Formats: sequence, structure tokens, C-alpha cells
Amino acid sequence: MAYKPDGLFEYILINYRWVFVCLFLLPASFFFDIWLYFRNWIVFKLSSAPKQHNSKVKDVQNQVTNWIKNGKKQFMCTARPGWQTVSFRRPKYKKTMYNIKVNLVDVLDVNLEKKTVRVEPLVTMGQLTATLNPLGWTIPVVPELDDLTVGGLVMGTGIESSSHKFGLFQHVCVAYELVLSDGSVVTCSAKENSNLFYSVPWSYGTLGILTAVEIKLIPAKKYVRLTYQPLQQLEEISRETELASKDSKNEFVETLVYNKDEAVLMTGNQIDTVEDDKINEIGKWYKPWFFKHVQAMLKKNKTVVEYIPLRDYYHRHTRSIFWELQDIIPFGNNVLFRYFLGWIVPPKVSLLKLTQTKAVTKLYENNHVIQDMLVPIETLKPSIEKFHEVLEIYPMWVCPFKLPANPGMVHPPKNPRTNETPPIYVDIGVYGVPKATNFSARQSTREIEKYVMNVNGFQMLYADTYMSRAEFRRMFDHTLYDKLRASLGCKSAFAEVYDKVNRSARE
Repeated sequence: MAYKPDGLFEYILINYRWVFVCLFLLPASFFFDIWLYFRNWIVFKLSSAPKQHNSKVKDVQNQVTNWIKNGKKQFMCTARPGWQTVSFRRPKYKKTMYNIKVNLVDVLDVNLEKKTVRVEPLVTMGQLTATLNPLGWTIPVVPELDDLTVGGLVMGTGIESSSHKFGLFQHVCVAYELVLSDGSVVTCSAKENSNLFYSVPWSYGTLGILTAVEIKLIPAKKYVRLTYQPLQQLEEISRETELASKDSKNEFVETLVYNKDEAVLMTGNQIDTVEDDKINEIGKWYKPWFFKHVQAMLKKNKTVVEYIPLRDYYHRHTRSIFWELQDIIPFGNNVLFRYFLGWIVPPKVSLLKLTQTKAVTKLYENNHVIQDMLVPIETLKPSIEKFHEVLEIYPMWVCPFKLPANPGMVHPPKNPRTNETPPIYVDIGVYGVPKATNFSARQSTREIEKYVMNVNGFQMLYADTYMSRAEFRRMFDHTLYDKLRASLGCKSAFAEVYDKVNRSARE
């Protein structure tokens, strides 16, 4: 049921939100990004971050010690305000838990001998690519959107168009540093404290407080050679996406589905030598939003090749926040808007959340969906059909990934169809206003959750979760997680994952 504005004021807030966004949030976001850029550049160039790290971790330890001295009366969580996260919802639990202040925002070390980069958990993807790419290096999986943090991508999850080759974000991480519930600091990897290492991803800060992450590095080239392949009919969309994801020659694979029978498959590889007349600097402020640029390939109805600067490619969906910005600034892709105001797009998601009124919140809750569901790729065709039936939201983001077996909360069930190891899954991302008849936020999401569970899939935890605790435990394997919580004293220190991610725990 659509949300009806209660009076003229709510009507204006909902239908003319773009006025506030353009006049206030866009300039505020722009100046914040400038400050952040120079601050990070200065810290990294002066190499002061590693020296400060130990004292910042010690401060976290002291806060945990004080929590112990105060009698452990509340669960602990980080004090980072809920509006600063990229997740659409704000958590309620921070108001009732013992808040641990963290100031862990720096790139600590780029080790070219080990081919790793060590960072603090609040380092963003934009910050990381700006640091690494000029040095000729990158991380294997760079999840979209500049403001996504390393910590959020570890404790939740992260995926990108290179994930069919490298796995989820957690699979390119080689070590984690945490402060545990007793105030001690521990480092874990596949060889050291391995049970903890495999259980940290998806744990949502319920096993310890993340203070550093070590991530693999791979060489970075200047451009991505991107091939656009228009597809017709759902059978072809599913078949070609699966074939592309299993082709080892492809470094990047992504499909944008514009309706049930029209999509564009994109495959790409890093490259240094390019054809100058085919370079497309899609990161320029005046360029069309990327998803609109891709949609134009459907009219051409032929395979097209372009060369995109690497960092532009990594953050191709950032300017339009995938396609969410079209609901906030309906004319944002207009050529005049792009040329005159495109240089301050996008508004920061955190500021959008901070300034969001109750009226807008109600509108989004009843008429808007932001979900990512991870399903076996062999179910892609019936999954798109199900999402169309229940939600009918387009474009739809389809991103394949491999899911290596590990003993953590998310690992693949036995696959009776093939003996491929590891199995290929696919992320189906739906963001926008549903056009399906009889859409209901709760009932429709519940139907999708049940479907995903029945095909041995998983739900990304940043989004609304309406599952019961029993269903959540059926979807995510808690065996090792429960053992670790008991052995590390977490039961009296941190809430369970479910208690932090279910719908009732969020505003």
C-alpha cells in the first residue's frame, strides 16, 4: 500500500526533496570529500598512521577494560553513529549498548614484498583506490560506492564484478586484528587463530572489535577494456551470464537487467594499451550516469568495446548511487544538470540518512526496496522470474561470484548438479520502487527470503531482514560461531548477529 503524505508539509518534503538535496546536501558532501581527501593524503605521505595505530588500539582496549570494571551491564558496540553507515536503516541498538569509540580511519602500510595493504576498518573504498592506483596496485575485489568501509565489508560482506574470480571481499583478506571482550588484542589468519579468521566475516561485530585488516594486492593497469553485449530473452540472459562467469579469461563480469527480457552483459580486463578513440572517461562529472550509458547499448543491439580508466570503472555506479539518485533528483541525468551541477554529485548517503524526515522514512519503508540476495547461478533464471513476480524492480544488478568452502557462517551446501569447486553464485541486487501489484514491504520481502532460503542462498545483512531467528540460523551456519562466542566470552559482551540485523533492531 502506498504511503499517503499527511498534509502539505509532508507532501513537499517527499515530492520536492531534491530542492534540499541540491541546495544543501550536495555542497556539504562536496566540501566534506575535499577535507577527507587532503587529510588522508597528508597522513599517508607523512607515514604517521602506523605510529598512531597502536595508541588508538590501546584506547579501544582501555574502553573495554572500563566496561569490564563497570560490571558488564550492557552489550558493547562501536560508537560510530548509525547515520554514517551506507546501510539504509539506522540501528536502534546503539542507544542501549555500551558504545566503544573508534577512530580507525587510516591506510597503515603498503607492503609490496608481501603484496598486501594493511588498513584500519573505517578506510573507504574511495580512499583505498585513491591511495593504491597511483602506485600501480589495487585490491582484487573493490566493492562499488566510494563510502563503503573495509570494516563494513568484512563484518558484513562485499562483492564486485571481479568476485567470480576472487570471491567475496572477505576472500581477499589475509588477516584481521581485533580487540576481544577481555580487552586483549589478537591477530588471526588462515594459519593463526584460523577458526576466528573464518568466523569474523558476516559476524557484524559480535566476536570482537575490528581494528585492522590486511588485504591482498594485485598489479593495477591504467584501463579496463570493457565489452558490452546486449542480451534478449531471459534464457539468453541467464545462459550468457553463467558462461561469462566461468570463463577464466574475464577479469570482470556484470549484467544489468532492464526488464525480464532485456539486459546488457559486461565483461572486462585490465589493460595498458588502448585505442584512443574508444576511451570513455565515465567518471567525468558531465558524463551520463553509467547505468543509463549501459542501457543505451540495447538500442545499438550489437557488441561494443570501450576503454575506461581503472578508477572510473571501479566507481562507475557511485555518481548515481547505482540508480537510487534518480528517485532523489529525478532530473539528475539531464545534460544541463550534469554539466552545471554534476561535479558535486552524489550526495553522501550518510548525510541523506542524517537529514531524512519521518515522512521520507515512511515513504521508503512502504514503497522502496534495497536488497541483495545471493543465489546459486544455476537458479538465476527462476530467481529473476521470482523477483519480477514479487517486486518488479528494474534495473536489476546481477554480479556472479565464487563461494570457496570455509567453516564460517556462509559456505556452500553440497551441489548435486555439478562437481565444480568452488560453486558459482550470483548476487541479485534490487534497489528502487516496486511496480508489482499487491506489493507489501513485509510480506513481499518475506516471500523473497523464503525463496532464497529454499535455493540455498543468502541475504546480505545490510538490508531489511524479516526472518525469524530460527530461519536466520537455517540460512547462516552458526556452528563455529556459537563455539567461538562461548570460548571468547562473547555471550555477555556482544549481541548475536540476528539481534543487530533483524528488522525490529533498526529504525
